[in-house]
Amino acid sequence: MTDVNYTIKQMPLQERPREKLIKFGPQALTNSELMAIILRVGSNKDTAITLSQKILNYKERGLKNIASPDAELLLGFHGISHAKASQLMAAVELGKRVSRIDFDDRFKVTSPQDIANYLMEDMRYLKKEHFKIVILDTKNKINDICTISIGSLNSSIVHPREVFHEAVKKSAASMILVHNHPSGETQPSREDINITKRLIEAGELMGIKVLDHIIMGDGIYLSFKEENII
Repeated sequence: MTDVNYTIKQMPLQERPREKLIKFGPQALTNSELMAIILRVGSNKDTAITLSQKILNYKERGLKNIASPDAELLLGFHGISHAKASQLMAAVELGKRVSRIDFDDRFKVTSPQDIANYLMEDMRYLKKEHFKIVILDTKNKINDICTISIGSLNSSIVHPREVFHEAVKKSAASMILVHNHPSGETQPSREDINITKRLIEAGELMGIKVLDHIIMGDGIYLSFKEENII
């Protein structure tokens, strides 16, 4: 007996994603059902729900497959066009921006946890190391966040000249260094520690204090200040 591939329109009305969302709210839907609403239609092989399940099940990574969207990865699935890939990527980005609403309007930093809360969803799923500086004013409010380098940290790509060029341009009173570990772990390497000490020394000369260095993992973080590394 051959398998029958039902369409969403053939599902009972109360089980269709859009109808469930309106009646019970988005929290009642599975991840694949929420994705199906964004995709709207599937392909000649899959419903929007089963197509969403295939994306989520890829390499057993679940939402990680769309948390840091990769257009090339999405386009590799039969039924995902450029339009659908764009819809998913836009929805994910909106979700990230909504999660930061409470932190906007010149957010004041009072602890490493504040920085982790602000940047975690942007950085936890990145596949390469991103080194950023959080530029603060005299009241510890965020003036700007600048990406200095992308790639494994080393002294050749994270140079004081590049870091403090941005800090001076944005009138920094102080700054916090932040980078992610794609492995999801937060243990600092010897190079992480050496770079941090080098930038602290440069900051003392420039009159721009480096307050902390925070390593972002997958839902966890490490503060050099809290761990007495600096």
